[in-house]
Amino acid sequence: MSEKVYIFDTTLRDGEQVPGCKLNTKEKLALAVRLEELGVDILEAGFPVSSPGDFDSVHQIAKTLKNTVVCGLTRAVQKDIEVAAQALKPAARFRIHTGIGTSDLHIKYKFNSTREAIIERAVQAVKMARNFTDDVEFYAEDAGRTDNAYLAQVIEAVVKAGATTLNIPDTTGYCLPHQYQEKMAFLWNNVPNIDKAILSCHCHNDLGMATANSIAGVLGGARQIECTINGLGERAGNTALEEVVMILNQHKDLGFYTNINPKLLNPISREVSDIMRMAVQPNKAIVGSNAFSHSSGIHQDGFLKEAQTYEIMNPAEVGAEDTKIVLTARSGRSALAHRLHKLGFEYNRNDIDALYALFVEVADKKKEVVESDLQAMAKAYNSTMVSQ
Repeated sequence: MSEKVYIFDTTLRDGEQVPGCKLNTKEKLALAVRLEELGVDILEAGFPVSSPGDFDSVHQIAKTLKNTVVCGLTRAVQKDIEVAAQALKPAARFRIHTGIGTSDLHIKYKFNSTREAIIERAVQAVKMARNFTDDVEFYAEDAGRTDNAYLAQVIEAVVKAGATTLNIPDTTGYCLPHQYQEKMAFLWNNVPNIDKAILSCHCHNDLGMATANSIAGVLGGARQIECTINGLGERAGNTALEEVVMILNQHKDLGFYTNINPKLLNPISREVSDIMRMAVQPNKAIVGSNAFSHSSGIHQDGFLKEAQTYEIMNPAEVGAEDTKIVLTARSGRSALAHRLHKLGFEYNRNDIDALYALFVEVADKKKEVVESDLQAMAKAYNSTMVSQ
């Protein structure tokens, strides 16, 4: 039987930290409603103590959403937690997300502290948060570079204090997938009270492995993935929601599912891109403009014979436009015939051979042969045939 993986969306918090992607309350609220429609289980609406604007955004989202758990981020600081609780109070269901750095680098240079003192602060923060809600998530910042044995001590202590979700962030995107999987498995096998909480992946993309690490984390025992639309986030970004969702959808043999409606992935991707004024790279998996485009003649011929030869999913599954057969100098006769047919021209094999010679001449001069070029080619060829 398949197990559920909870999707924790942090587009409005971690995603908004991208330079130039700051959102106002109206924009945040509009996207929050769309994310609830998408099916995210938990929505991290912001960092309430950081500014009056963010407090208001979290408060408005908390008042509006009906099904999604609304979450606010805090540091392991009493005021942070109290302010977050105040902002989240109107929510049907809310979560406080608190935590502290646990790697030796953070302990020494960021906090000028000790391992023992960090555990005390972590426990105090969780207990404070439990005064306001029984849904408390603890993050061990830079867990990716934290010694596993010490990390297990921290996790055991915060679960005992009342944490119900355990965020194990690869904050700097440092881990390799097998390392991240092993870290999750270590916690699952070495923390006595781990069954009282859910392990969560929060991976960054500094080495391009956020998606792979998140899936590896699930294989290691995590049942929540923290992610953003289009992979937006600090530096090189976060785990892309659309990627992990479709990996789990495609690889049903892994035995996991999510509540995400995949048909809304492309529409919400475009909406986030527009509102945050951050273009999606054309070759971006699932939601890039080239994700379902074919320009190589070999690929085009195979696709036209059987779509699954070169596409593992139908564009309609993820709310994308139909597959594009892009005509370039690398395209072949099958693609040319297909595109001409779509324009209403019917030619036999000999016609296509003759037209292909014209096509190659044009294609060698242009990056892409477009509809107007095809119309002109067909008109010229038809005129030649009539004159004969």
